Amino acid sequence: MRKAVSTLKYGLAAALCLGSVAAAVPALAQVSDDKVKIGVLTDMSGQWADMNGPGSLLAAQMAAADFGGKVLGKPIEIIGADHLHKADVGVGIARRWIENEQVDAISDVTNSAIALAVQQLTREKDRVALFSSPGTTDLTGKQCSPTGVQWVYDNYSNAIGPIKALIDKGNDTFFIVTADFAFGHSLEKIASEAIKANGGKVVGSIRHPFGANDLSAFLLPAQASKAKVIVLATAGKDMTTAIKQASEFGITAGGQILTAPVMFISDVHALGLDTAQGISFIEGFYWDQNDETRAFAKRFYEQRKAMPTALQAGVYSSITHYLKAIEAAGTDEAKAVSAKMRELPVNDFFAKNGKVREDGRMVHDMLLVQVKKPSESKGPWDYYTIVATVPGDQAFLPLDKSECSLVKK
Repeated sequence: MRKAVSTLKYGLAAALCLGSVAAAVPALAQVSDDKVKIGVLTDMSGQWADMNGPGSLLAAQMAAADFGGKVLGKPIEIIGADHLHKADVGVGIARRWIENEQVDAISDVTNSAIALAVQQLTREKDRVALFSSPGTTDLTGKQCSPTGVQWVYDNYSNAIGPIKALIDKGNDTFFIVTADFAFGHSLEKIASEAIKANGGKVVGSIRHPFGANDLSAFLLPAQASKAKVIVLATAGKDMTTAIKQASEFGITAGGQILTAPVMFISDVHALGLDTAQGISFIEGFYWDQNDETRAFAKRFYEQRKAMPTALQAGVYSSITHYLKAIEAAGTDEAKAVSAKMRELPVNDFFAKNGKVREDGRMVHDMLLVQVKKPSESKGPWDYYTIVATVPGDQAFLPLDKSECSLVKK
């Protein structure tokens, strides 16, 4: 009898001990598949690869490593893929990642058309989407999602400020050269509305195919229009090609102004200061802004041999915030994490007192920059003069104007 009581006592003690351990780490049981897996879906080899691509994958890997490689005691895994700027390829990769490879979040997603499709898929499959690269405002507008966030910029933030500044200086007629896909269409619409709202006039527009090697057929009508400003509603190599050819055709020498709302430091680097000097645009991040940005950029440069773009820095920041939200929520379940992302402030080298709104827009201060003259630059990658800081509540579309169904009005 004593032996039976003794066995029972030890059995109860063991059970109580195991129970206390389980109570101490309930969050561990809430991580699906015993790991947090993040897929970086981007342009690894095409015309936008320099501004995101392998650099975005590196930024994601740095974020995971800096977080300690684990969250809630479970490993963080980063994978990447090239969507080739094809919607069917991009969505196919995203679907395979979610359904077969247990990916919890999809990051970056260059190309607005692909991003909108991924937004729909992650909404249906209860996964998180961390958009750093796409510019379409539909991601936080009529196609918003409770599990999607848009981190760095959008077409509204980058078009409104420069256009208003140009009109205020008397440059009131515009011709728009547009990339013929979702990103360009969105940017053209927002630019046109901003021009008209500020008393300007759109005298013409034309759309070019993605990846065109020669944009002369689209620039010459802009030149012939005599518009004071030519808006390049395009990005990447299409945009740098347009700027180079505008210089060759004497467009800028003839007095017409170019504005490139969606431009990044990789574009300036590709153009060179001789060609890019004087261009003003809105940026979400600049590596030489302060000690924190320089510290991150130095580590990034050591591995990439290029300074980080705003998009790449945004990948790091959004993934770090996502991991913090998992830790705070005690689970990697998409809706719970997304809700926590909206609760927690964003405070890192990328943004101070940033806020993810209910529509998924991460609101943070933006920078109005001007490209330096060659004589003003102190060396490689010293490309910007920061003209002004645009407060986040002025940079982005006001929440009360959002078309997102998640916004209470």
